[in-house]
Amino acid sequence: MTEKKSRPTSNLPTMQDVAKLAGVSHSTVSRVLSQNATSIRISEETRQKILDAVEQLNYQPNMIARSLRTQHMQMIAVMIGDISNAFYHPIVRGIQDFTDQHDYEVLISNSDHIYEHERRFLNASLRRPVDGIIMAPHCLTSEDLDTFIKHSRVPIVALGAQVDHPSIDVVGGTSEPATYEAVKWLIEVKGHRRIGFISTLNQMPPGPSRVRGYMRAMEEAGLTIEPNFIQQGEFTIEGGHHGMRAFIQHGKLPTAIFAANSLMAIGAILEAKAAGLQVPEDVGVMGFDDIPEATIISPPLTIVRRDLRQIGRQLAEILFDRIEGKVTGPGRFFQSDWKLVIRGSI
Repeated sequence: MTEKKSRPTSNLPTMQDVAKLAGVSHSTVSRVLSQNATSIRISEETRQKILDAVEQLNYQPNMIARSLRTQHMQMIAVMIGDISNAFYHPIVRGIQDFTDQHDYEVLISNSDHIYEHERRFLNASLRRPVDGIIMAPHCLTSEDLDTFIKHSRVPIVALGAQVDHPSIDVVGGTSEPATYEAVKWLIEVKGHRRIGFISTLNQMPPGPSRVRGYMRAMEEAGLTIEPNFIQQGEFTIEGGHHGMRAFIQHGKLPTAIFAANSLMAIGAILEAKAAGLQVPEDVGVMGFDDIPEATIISPPLTIVRRDLRQIGRQLAEILFDRIEGKVTGPGRFFQSDWKLVIRGSI
C-alpha cells in the first residue's frame, strides 16, 4: 500500500499568529493592518502590541487576499523607454517617493522604444492585474490603447504630449515652447545666427516637437535654416557623435548646436573635441533635460531643465486621483515647468 504523503505546511506566520502573540482578536489585527476607518476605537497600546507582534514574527500580509477585500492589488506598472538613460531615473524615483507613502509597489518595464516591447507591456499588465499604469510610450497607437483600456479598465497616465487619447491623463507639452525660448535666447542674448539642430530618427517623440520649436525661433528671427542644419541620430550619446560628425564633414559648421536631449548634446561635445574643436569657442552646444552627466562633461552642458523628480511625483499623484476615485471623466493635460540653466558649453 502506498503511503499517502501529507501536504507540506507553510512556516510563514499568519494573521492568527499575530493575534495570538498580541493577545487580541483576529478582527482587531485586521482593522489595524488594513487601516480601514471603523467606529470601533482601538487604543494606542493595543495598536502598538499588534505592530510589535508583526515585527517580531516578520509577518507579511497576503496581498491576494487583501486585494479581494479592498479591490486593489497595491501595485502599479511603469513603462519607460530606456532604463540606461539617466533621464528616467529621477522620474521613477519621484513615482516611488509617492507610491511608498501609499504602501504601493511599482513594477518597472523597459521598452527600448520598440513597438513590440510596448505591446508586450500592455499584455503583461492584463495578465498580472495592476491598479494603474504610468507609461512613456513612443510607438503605441490609439487603437492599441483603446483595446487595452476596454479590457483592463485601469487608469493610465502618460508622459509625453505625443499621447493623444480622450481617456488618458498626460503630463508633457514643454518640448516645443521650451526649445523655442532656448533657441531664441541663443539668437537674442548670445548673438548666434548659424544654429544647427540634432534631432531624432524616424520622427520618434519628442524630436518633432523640439524641431518645430527650433524652426519657429529661427524663422521669426529671419534666419536661414540651411539644408545641413538639421541632422538626425539616435536618442543617445552615439547619436550626438553622429550628428556632430555630419556637421563637421559638411565643412560649414554652425556656431551653435541644439541637441534634442542631453545625451546627444554630450556626444556632440565629445565628437567636437575629438576633431580638435574647442567648445564653446569653435562651436557651442546645448541640450534638453538635466542629467548627472551634464555637469560632469567638460565644459558643463547648458540645458533646458525640467524638475524630473517632481514630474515623476506629479505622474503618480494624477494616477492616484484616478485609482482612489477622486477624479473621473475625460483625460486631462498637464504642462510641466522648465527653465534655462546656463553653464559653460555655450
